[in-house]
Amino acid sequence: MKTSHFLFAAAVIPMLAVSCKGKQDSGTCQDCENRDNIIVSVPRGEQAPPANPGQRNFGGMMGGFTARPRPQGQGQGQAAQRPAQMPTMQRPTPQVRTVSLKELSMSDPFIYPDPETKTYWLTGTGGSLYKSTDLEMWTGPYNVIDISGTWMQGQFVAAAEIHKFGDKFYYAGTWNNHGVCIEQVPRRYNVPLNQTQLLVSDKVDGPYLPLVKDSLFCLGPTTWDIIDGTLYEENDTVYMVFVHEWTQLIDGTMAYMPLSKDLTHRLAEPTTIFRASEAAWSKEMNSIGEATFGMKMPGWVTDGPQMFRTETGRLGMLWSSWGENRYANGIAWSTSGSIKGPWIQEEKAFKGDNSGHGMLFTSFEGQLLYSVHHDGGTGRKPEIWTVDASGDNLILGKRIH
Repeated sequence: MKTSHFLFAAAVIPMLAVSCKGKQDSGTCQDCENRDNIIVSVPRGEQAPPANPGQRNFGGMMGGFTARPRPQGQGQGQAAQRPAQMPTMQRPTPQVRTVSLKELSMSDPFIYPDPETKTYWLTGTGGSLYKSTDLEMWTGPYNVIDISGTWMQGQFVAAAEIHKFGDKFYYAGTWNNHGVCIEQVPRRYNVPLNQTQLLVSDKVDGPYLPLVKDSLFCLGPTTWDIIDGTLYEENDTVYMVFVHEWTQLIDGTMAYMPLSKDLTHRLAEPTTIFRASEAAWSKEMNSIGEATFGMKMPGWVTDGPQMFRTETGRLGMLWSSWGENRYANGIAWSTSGSIKGPWIQEEKAFKGDNSGHGMLFTSFEGQLLYSVHHDGGTGRKPEIWTVDASGDNLILGKRIH
């Protein structure tokens, strides 16, 4: 694959979606192999009205993001070969210690059970890694990510996950660069660059390095605000299932794109699975008095997909949105048993008590478990629950940690 380039312009430049028309023999696509990914950083504009004083607000009082100075030679109308970089954040090295799950604060907890070592590995937003043998006491945090020399260097990682295919471990995480505005939605939002990327390691505990050794690489379409990507395999094809952000679309979507055999590039442009507003339990943000980044942005949220099958083979997706009690986790079902759907939504949220971004895993004793974060007023905390998937549905059991 050719080196990707970022193009910055002083005015909005229309972008054409890259179509995939090449042959896909042996997991390759000639168009995908030969194209350059171009990102246009557009001027920022007026955003949504500010939140009322004291209004409920997710994500802090961002109010958008500030334009960064351009590098020398990147003047009016000139093409740049490098993106504007955010300053590298210098964080103190955390002390490794052993604590109970109740003592941890973490959004989007993801647990990978490693059968070879009988060890559970926990990661999530922030990118730290913890390990446990009993799901109660966890040792960490360990820093296992090395993204130096990429546009992601020094940037925050969200909704991280660990997957194994073949003899390799893959770390899926969402990185952003708020110095790049990919779209300005009038009186709504300055959309930043967000992409779910894949890192790879020979070991579950890393270190994880970029799968594509290209400092400017993006796995998804560069005009899309992409977050919370997860990996799912069906009929010998690995798909990335991800969120196309509501902040860009108003009505957020879930989408998928097939990946090459080596997972280094997409074989086709994304396909939309469903929109957030299709679920009755997903509420429009302004209607429930919820501000976002300090602004009254209208719309419906999609977050945190994870694919699963019940013991009867029914294909479902756990996903999150905002509901009557703030954050909520719900379920969509494929009526065909395939990722290609069509998809229908459960009428009520699976767990709608300001909990969300849940995922399923199987304990070493063979019990199906559900990890989720819950905010009871002291910040987001990971929890572990039992679940029953022996029939056609997923049934929530009891909290065990």
